[in-house]
Amino acid sequence: MLRPDIDPRPGAGMIKGEFYRPGDIDAGLWLDREVQLNRQWPEQLKKMWQGRIMWSSPMARWCTLQVGGPAKAVALPAGEAELAALLAILNDLAVPWRVIGRGSNILVSDKGYDGVIIVLGREFGAIDILASEVAGYELVRVEAGCGLMRLVNWTVEHGLSGLEFAAGIPGSVGGAVAMNAGAWGAEIADPLSAVTFATPAGKLVRRERAELIFAYRHLEKGNKVVVAAEFLLEKADGQKVDKVCRQLMENRKNKQPGKVASAGSFFKNPVGMPPAGKLIDEAGLKGLRVGGAQVSEVHANFLVNCGNATAQDFLDLMGLVQAKVNERFRVWLEPEVCILT
Repeated sequence: MLRPDIDPRPGAGMIKGEFYRPGDIDAGLWLDREVQLNRQWPEQLKKMWQGRIMWSSPMARWCTLQVGGPAKAVALPAGEAELAALLAILNDLAVPWRVIGRGSNILVSDKGYDGVIIVLGREFGAIDILASEVAGYELVRVEAGCGLMRLVNWTVEHGLSGLEFAAGIPGSVGGAVAMNAGAWGAEIADPLSAVTFATPAGKLVRRERAELIFAYRHLEKGNKVVVAAEFLLEKADGQKVDKVCRQLMENRKNKQPGKVASAGSFFKNPVGMPPAGKLIDEAGLKGLRVGGAQVSEVHANFLVNCGNATAQDFLDLMGLVQAKVNERFRVWLEPEVCILT
């Protein structure tokens, strides 16, 4: 049924009164855009934080959909200490901010973002083997900026099993944990042992798996940011792990559009209903296009950039798909991507 708290207007895609937060292959937080900003904060930030910052950077550069207006600032912390310091400064300055990884599950408006986008990239992607208390298993700690596919390849090289399902999933480890990414009946919460978070005040806190609450494509983390994750992975034959990964990659390749800009699955699968892609397909919406944004002909739950799309094209197409599916099946599809306007 249509949820009463979801704005049913085409292009809405948010819960009334607040931005809708489906939990992104990319971890993060945003603050109320109505907050009275200290307009001197850019100069203050330059003096207070010595890390790398890019000013007025188009978000199309940082998102796999390749759309989005400029962010006031894009900060790239090189490690956990730099991130913690940056968050503390932004908290003191009351500056809106958002953390992303590979930008594979985010849609930023054409207006851009009047705050700081924090990118956890390659310099925030260390992988370390810790002491394991479980025989036959290795405990692996991975920083949030590590690409998920890079981690999968690393497990193949080291003969470790438990993350094969993630082969081919785009995005970062932090985003995968924040949205409990999954495929083929498995999800990131399964091999997870612990998560290190950063609070908005810049404090680092570690939580064991038993303390964490996961749901479908969601981790209950409040306003904390995923900094690192620990996985308990079984020692295995690397060649066998590689074979499984290759097969899953091939299956994914055959079922999903390639060589086009997308954010992966755009809508959540509704509870108690067929998958979102099947509903969209049966509503006759494959190939539907608004401007440069299109419902993929290969997989209906992929909205793709045909080369000249704007963020508004995607928002309009999203709203049209939601309205058509609701008209046919009486269910309102919730976006899996994080929409930042």
